[in-house]
Amino acid sequence: MEPVQHQMMGYDRAITMFSPDGRLLQVEYAKRTVRLGNTAIGMACKDGVILVTDKRLVDKLVVPESVEKIFKIDDHVMATGAGILSDARVLIERAQLKAQQHRVEYDSPIDCIAIVKDLCNLKQYTTQSGGLRPFGVSLLIAGIDESGMSVYETDPTGLFYQYKATVIGEGETDVEEMLHKEYKDSMTMEEGLKLAFNMLKKALADNFKIDRVDAAIIPVSTGIMERVSKERLEKLTK
Repeated sequence: MEPVQHQMMGYDRAITMFSPDGRLLQVEYAKRTVRLGNTAIGMACKDGVILVTDKRLVDKLVVPESVEKIFKIDDHVMATGAGILSDARVLIERAQLKAQQHRVEYDSPIDCIAIVKDLCNLKQYTTQSGGLRPFGVSLLIAGIDESGMSVYETDPTGLFYQYKATVIGEGETDVEEMLHKEYKDSMTMEEGLKLAFNMLKKALADNFKIDRVDAAIIPVSTGIMERVSKERLEKLTK
């Protein structure tokens, strides 16, 4: 058994090297990193899109309000991530720059899919280039553009899918099961927030605290991102 283990270790030391059974082991390790990250939920509701995530505060002395896990890419697009959030920050800043360049060049807001494709092209590039490592983060990108509402999930391979509702991070298995049972297209954002909040509460169990929740919405009526206040979140518990 030992020679096989030694052989497999050789294949995970280079990102460009396939193992004999056709796997890129470094990419698989990056996907495992995502599963260890904070739980994040995205939904498209009938009147807008929502993102709800666990801030996962690392120390009781950290000021909860100073920690943001949902990022504004443009007025009409927002994102959150699970995995190595310093990797997420680099990708988010790239997306913000692309969105602003598009506004300057075309005098109009960028389509959500253009941002998603640009980020996933970079993610894919790091899976085939020597000297690099894959981005160890999955992103949920939610927005409203001329084509309507959309929620996209990207993974470390550069793959992306559009979802009605999805989850990434450590609570993925449990929350995904609940989403399949309880999510409905006809939900309002308020109903969606309550569902996501309750699912996050179940996923975190004894570790749950209201200070750990970060949430944001983009209503169809305005097309502009709004952060959900702590007071509004507290009402969802009643």
